[in-house]
Amino acid sequence: MSDNDTGTTDLADEQPKIAVVKQLRPRRLPRVSRRRIAAGAGAALVLAGAIGTSVHFYTQSRDERALLNARDSAQEAACQYAPKLATYDAAHLDDYFKSVLDGATGDWHTQFDSTSKDLRDVLVQGQVVSKATDVQCAIRSGDQDSAEAVVVIGQTITSLGTQGKPAPGQLAMVMRLQRSGDRWLVNKVDSTLGKQQP
Repeated sequence: MSDNDTGTTDLADEQPKIAVVKQLRPRRLPRVSRRRIAAGAGAALVLAGAIGTSVHFYTQSRDERALLNARDSAQEAACQYAPKLATYDAAHLDDYFKSVLDGATGDWHTQFDSTSKDLRDVLVQGQVVSKATDVQCAIRSGDQDSAEAVVVIGQTITSLGTQGKPAPGQLAMVMRLQRSGDRWLVNKVDSTLGKQQP
């Protein structure tokens, strides 16, 4: 083999190689049947409906709990206020009036405040002492901001009319309560059904 032959062979080896590039064709995605699309859409609708129903029942349950909590707190307020109305001593009426007015609002506050002087005169003249012995109360109706309570208060009353001896008495009334901030205040008292022995 001559030098020229070797050179020729080397030049042939050095010639650029042509790469064959295959053209890639895009792959076709499998066809999705109309049934599968319909089934997927149906499942999405069922899921959306289930979520909507869950939200509805959650909201309804939350509102019912809030209403029950409001009614419970209104009932507690009525039960705590009732003994304040039925416990007084003619010798210490300032504390009594202050306590009653502290839990009152609206019409009841105005009514009790305006009649307190006449009430004071009657209680002092009769030397009346009253103690609440039993309180029963229930919410008759209400929402988250107002309520109506039926209250029955048992009393022991001592006065000139009972010749200084304790006598049983009873007050039955309907209290209307209004939420004021985090407190329930009494804004109306209807005691026309009440029976009290002076």
